[in-house]
Amino acid sequence: MTNDDLADLYRGYIACLNAQDWTNLGRFVGEKVQYNGETIGRSGYRGMLEGDFQAIPDLRFKIELLVCEPPRVASRLHFDCQPKGMLFGLPVNGKRISFAENVFYEFQDGKICEVWSVIDKAAIQAQL
Repeated sequence: MTNDDLADLYRGYIACLNAQDWTNLGRFVGEKVQYNGETIGRSGYRGMLEGDFQAIPDLRFKIELLVCEPPRVASRLHFDCQPKGMLFGLPVNGKRISFAENVFYEFQDGKICEVWSVIDKAAIQAQL
């Protein structure tokens, strides 16, 4: 897979998330995906994402920075949203906030097999 192919695949994955197209998540995410070192499987990954959208009804993933070096992707995602209540242990309670996520992915056979994510909780806390 070339850098451009991987970038296109990743953009398709982000579009899938933004559309909440859970039926097609398997096109992008492997059955035994790991998240921050823990095997949660595709169903656990989907459940985590569905929970994110329940907590943040206006959630939208926006790619700020994208670096592809097959089989890995590094991305900085930006969020500008209004979570309903608690978010990452912080009492957001409907306040509009803006924050970033730095995330690394590893792909195997064209699907995400590992995800390492760090959310900028300090940015959220500073806005509360």
